[in-house]
Amino acid sequence: QVQLVESGGGLVQAGASLRLSCTASGRNISDYRMGWFRQAPGKEREFVAAISWGGGSTLYQDSVRGRFTISRDNAKNTVFLQMNNLKPEDTASYYCALQGGSGPPNRAADYNYWGQGTQVTISS
Repeated sequence: QVQLVESGGGLVQAGASLRLSCTASGRNISDYRMGWFRQAPGKEREFVAAISWGGGSTLYQDSVRGRFTISRDNAKNTVFLQMNNLKPEDTASYYCALQGGSGPPNRAADYNYWGQGTQVTISS
């Protein structure tokens, strides 16, 4: 059984940075695509970023491209999301996920394992 644990969330002002981490246990994530999603109150979960198994390919939601960077350290079984120039509209619970099979990188339904989430709140 795979367990994903996110950390690094918090309350910061607009323009600040945060770095989220997601550490996996129970499986070596080096063979799998990993993704970050977020969900704001009253809204559906949305795709944020994804990274291929080797880290050579990444994909971002348009609203975060250029501000967020997804990366991974397979030796540490960890995925990161560096978030810069944060905006109030980035406020949400952020979830990391592992895609065990095939499918587009931005579709939540194609991810098999999920963390519990970490809250990110941006004040204006």
